[in-house]
Amino acid sequence: MDPNRPEASHVAVREGRILAVGGADCADQWGEVVHDDSLAHAVLIPGFVEGHSHMAETVFWDYAYAGFHDRIDPDGRLWRGKTDIETVIADLCAHVETQPDDAPLIAWGFDPIFLTGERLNRDHLDQVSGDRPVVVLFSSGHLMCVNSKALEAVGYDRESNIEGVMRCADGEPSGELQEMAAMFPVMRRMGMDTRTLSHAPDYVDAFGRICVRAGVTTATDLFAMLTDETAQSLIATTAAPDYPVRVVPAVSTIHTSAEEVQAQVGSLAAQNHDKLRFGAVKLMTDGSIQGYSARVKWPGYVGGQSNGIWNMAPEEIFRTCEMMQEAGIQMHIHTNGDEASEVVLDALEAAARKHPWPGARHVLQHAQMMGPALFARAAELGVCVNLFANHIWYFGDQHAALTIGEDRAARMDGCRSALDAGVHLAIHSDAPVTPMGPLFTAWCAVNRVTTSGRVLGAAQRISVDEALFAITMGAAYTLRMDGEVGSIEAGKRADFAVLGDDPTAVDPMALRDVPVLGTVTGGHLNLL
Repeated sequence: MDPNRPEASHVAVREGRILAVGGADCADQWGEVVHDDSLAHAVLIPGFVEGHSHMAETVFWDYAYAGFHDRIDPDGRLWRGKTDIETVIADLCAHVETQPDDAPLIAWGFDPIFLTGERLNRDHLDQVSGDRPVVVLFSSGHLMCVNSKALEAVGYDRESNIEGVMRCADGEPSGELQEMAAMFPVMRRMGMDTRTLSHAPDYVDAFGRICVRAGVTTATDLFAMLTDETAQSLIATTAAPDYPVRVVPAVSTIHTSAEEVQAQVGSLAAQNHDKLRFGAVKLMTDGSIQGYSARVKWPGYVGGQSNGIWNMAPEEIFRTCEMMQEAGIQMHIHTNGDEASEVVLDALEAAARKHPWPGARHVLQHAQMMGPALFARAAELGVCVNLFANHIWYFGDQHAALTIGEDRAARMDGCRSALDAGVHLAIHSDAPVTPMGPLFTAWCAVNRVTTSGRVLGAAQRISVDEALFAITMGAAYTLRMDGEVGSIEAGKRADFAVLGDDPTAVDPMALRDVPVLGTVTGGHLNLL
């Protein structure tokens, strides 16, 4: 990713940094050189930068997997997907027998948009257990379904007026809960404190293993919730010399006041080290497109569903953006629907007028429904965009048929439009919503092929070189780390992805199949 030296046969490393790049003699002027040809069989490219992932995935693997797609856990074990609701229920019934008496049964990864027939509801989950709570978290993390016992535990009944508690025809709760206000009481009562637990040493180590398998050397925890104790755990564990990934947490603003978040970020940033970078925050505005909880502009959802849920009301978005802008704190802002993206751009523009900050590099995360006009506004404001390219393969067919229709699905996650508008672009997996794998993410942006094999929006395809840039230098830019990582050039961190083939030489349709052999982080080799 260094245009001055796009290819080389040797890289010299000293003190964890890149000393020189070129041929066999590239470092001779620096003194005595030790040559190591142990990776001569491999291809080194810049370590991948995952600009939107969540360390909470490591805790999810303590729960039952209920997803549609096959998944690999941090230790490389394959978990088969469940392709019908009967299999989901049967597997949960079997899993409940393995749990301690009276412990809640928690599952994750489910998504009803892939299944035909009746939508998962409390009656299905009452079949799993009638005497203990059952919670099934959807793959997006924005919805869940629970049984009668779990509804009872938090007092949800026909009289509840909480937004997101979905109803049956008779007015009783169906068991489906949408978005944070409805979900958090259940999560608290069931001990589903995944974002805090994920900073314990064993889970931090598991996150490192996930990253190595994907060729990732810098990754975000993009909704971090930290206590004083878990912050110290994260700081200490990532500081180990052999820890294989640089972690960039963005502190959540959703559970406390913006003023308290501002103070916490300042305190945490004072403890940064070369593998841990505090300093940014995460705002959650709307929800999930496939869950119909994202805020979309006219004409709405093709099935006539109501227009989503605000996790932050627009006035709160404006207030928080102004406060963080004034404090000089970078914001990563979840916006799935185009209405949410427009409101956030309005808020960022208003904040910038009151408190100018050239180079703030705020980032719209997901931003899946932005079109050329919104991309142009983002470029004018200097706002970065991190698009959820994996959605094209995982959800593209469903978006075209069931959520936003053919026209808007053909331009969603529009990498070509973003680049043409001059936007600083990254692309991501949102792991664990989809598996971490930047080469797969790049493949999605290059080919835009869905699970049915169709090309969805050919005009939005980008080149292999552009996609590789997006998962290295593009993502590094959004994290304000482009001066340290993202390219193989003198002075930067010695962070590389070790591959079994050259991704620029294979057929673009084979990009996702390029083997990842491991990583190098700060000169330390991490082989699979």
